[in-house]
Amino acid sequence: MVALISAFGLVLAVELPDKTLVATLVLTTRFRGGPVFAGVCAAFAVQCVIAVAFGSVLTLLPDLVLSLVVAGMFGLGAFMLLREGFSKADEAGEDASRVGPAPLSFLRSAMTSFGVLFAAEWGDASQLATASLTARIGNPVAVGVGAFAALVIVAGLAVFIGAKIRSRIKPKLIQRCAGFVFAGFSAFALIQLAF
Repeated sequence: MVALISAFGLVLAVELPDKTLVATLVLTTRFRGGPVFAGVCAAFAVQCVIAVAFGSVLTLLPDLVLSLVVAGMFGLGAFMLLREGFSKADEAGEDASRVGPAPLSFLRSAMTSFGVLFAAEWGDASQLATASLTARIGNPVAVGVGAFAALVIVAGLAVFIGAKIRSRIKPKLIQRCAGFVFAGFSAFALIQLAF
């Protein structure tokens, strides 16, 4: 249960201010919400399986190497989040003018959404977090379910609440906090090497 809750909380915090949320918001401005949600969730499911599989393979490494790899992955995630959190980019987000959903088929809209999010998740902080937690905790099913649940909630917020959430949450602040949390996890993994 600890693995599930840890993965859920960490991935939720990382994904709220992430490009994944913005991409889902933009897709929702172009297509109907149902197909976007289905495509995005399918992409998340595949990416979670990949991240958990990678993290499971990492558990085969010797403890010293595993700790170094986990510290490096969390360090990379911290760098990515802090770089984005402290960037001077426009915080208003990509609020596309809402012309209305395009009249595309469910399958085409879902496949487009799948492709966009599947590509966006490669090397993403949530993917690194899922792999790292799997390697550290050693419970791939619980970590995968927790990460997937968090990703589905973020997708649901983006699809159903839409642009309103961007005006209420300061993405830069959340990215900075998540970046410092990742840096702390990286330091903790390195400290464990001394003991």
